[in-house]
Amino acid sequence: MTEILRTTAFADAAPLATSTKTGTEIGMVFDIAGSSGMVVLDAVALEDLGQHADPVVASAGSVGSQIKMRVGPTWLVANVRALKLLDGHADRIAAQIDFLGEADEEKLTGKIYNFRRGVTRYPTPGCLAYPVSSADMTQIYAADDRARIEIGTVYPTRDVRAALYVDALLGRHFALLGSTGTGKSTATALILHRICEMAPHGHVVMIDPHGEYASAFRENGAIYDVSNLQMPYWLMNFDEHCEVFVTSSGSEKQIDADILAKCLLMARAKGRLGQEISKLTVDAPVPYLLSDLTNLIQLEMGKMDRAGDTAPYLRLKTKIEEIKADPRYGFMFSGMLVADTMAAFLQRVFRLPGDGKPISIIDVSGVPSEITSVVVAVLSRMVFDFAIWSRGEAKRPILLVCEEAHRYIPNGDKIDSSVGRILSRIAKEGRKYGVSLGLVTQRPSDLAEGVLSQCGTIIAMRLNNDRDQAFVRAAMPEGARGFLDSIPALRNRECIVCGEGVPVPVRVAFDSLEDSRRPASDDPVFSKLWCESGGEEEMITRTLKKWRAQAR
Repeated sequence: MTEILRTTAFADAAPLATSTKTGTEIGMVFDIAGSSGMVVLDAVALEDLGQHADPVVASAGSVGSQIKMRVGPTWLVANVRALKLLDGHADRIAAQIDFLGEADEEKLTGKIYNFRRGVTRYPTPGCLAYPVSSADMTQIYAADDRARIEIGTVYPTRDVRAALYVDALLGRHFALLGSTGTGKSTATALILHRICEMAPHGHVVMIDPHGEYASAFRENGAIYDVSNLQMPYWLMNFDEHCEVFVTSSGSEKQIDADILAKCLLMARAKGRLGQEISKLTVDAPVPYLLSDLTNLIQLEMGKMDRAGDTAPYLRLKTKIEEIKADPRYGFMFSGMLVADTMAAFLQRVFRLPGDGKPISIIDVSGVPSEITSVVVAVLSRMVFDFAIWSRGEAKRPILLVCEEAHRYIPNGDKIDSSVGRILSRIAKEGRKYGVSLGLVTQRPSDLAEGVLSQCGTIIAMRLNNDRDQAFVRAAMPEGARGFLDSIPALRNRECIVCGEGVPVPVRVAFDSLEDSRRPASDDPVFSKLWCESGGEEEMITRTLKKWRAQAR
């Protein structure tokens, strides 16, 4: 296409820019192909507009900016994806564009209104191009009457508000992506705060792996950690039991799992609730005693004739007793959690009712690393299973937000963890049952293949890694490619939003959050902190005490 542009007389034409009632002409359409095209821009006209009082007009013709073309009675709006100077023509710039949508024209003023996605009529070569103004941007990005939250301003305007359609955002899942240090955690907190303000009786569960978000939601959220989570061990299904209790590998792993399945089913059946269920399964969330499980394993081991066959039983029994005795696991495997507290647990964690605090922050930073993924798996599965088994009741949709999502749904040939399987299933099927998934990650390329593509709205902040950029580019719609090319150049607290949650792809500068509503994720200021001294001995003493007690 560039070769055609070099040889055409169009590049030698008279200056393109003239002033009309609709604005200054800055270029002319040269080539049209499906959802994209090529426009030749007048460099002199763009330079003159660079001093315009309207920042949107001043940025006309730059990568990521918008231009408009009149096609019959409508205006067609396009995004500038790439620019290239025409060989031998210092005042002619070839701009590759992607069409965003079209709008009607107000006859008296020439202004646009009623913007909508899609193109019904394409421009023909020779059609003139004009800069888009702030007034036009207001119309392009104006939210309709659907439920929405405002998260910032449309770049490069100062006052055009950027909104997310909540029902589309949550109904089709969303992902928030960004490298460390770009303001990802604050952006996540901002979006969740806006959702909670709009829906004070909502049901949001957030998995917080680093203990960042408790400080942000103390006023409007319920905070749970190892000190008060009280998640009963018997809520685990069989696969999750295996991840905790089965330590062997290879052929021995299957032997241990078979023994555990048999003894676990018998342990569940011994309880009062288990006896009332005619067709009890090993996955049923029925209370049982850990002591019953170890006694049953001991009894089964006593039936063996040869001593060599007792090794699998001893492995299981030793592991269970080890976990029972470890105080770090007390939040889950305490003897106090034997009673049937499932209803109370669901009410607390799912905010049913919310009591003015629609979000639960589940701080898993204090959970032993060996079972962190199992804890997240149980919480995620409880959300999904509750949605499935509550069909026919009054609908209570739940939003599950997972920070550091790449840790739980890693990329690979096969997802072999229970947490990876349940989150993948929620991504694929959750919307059918009223479960929304929000994935937050700094490494999208490490996410399981296909999971990101299940997210209907993608909020991409700056990504420094080439693999991450390519991964996000592949997951985004074609019309957003021009915006995607600017991802490496985004400033902190800026993002590109595309998908179901916005009218058209948009670059957004996030609103500021009050200090009291921000997560505790600020980077340490080395130049300041390393100038401070004093109190080190007392600090080390306190640290060692907590370290040895494994308590914060």
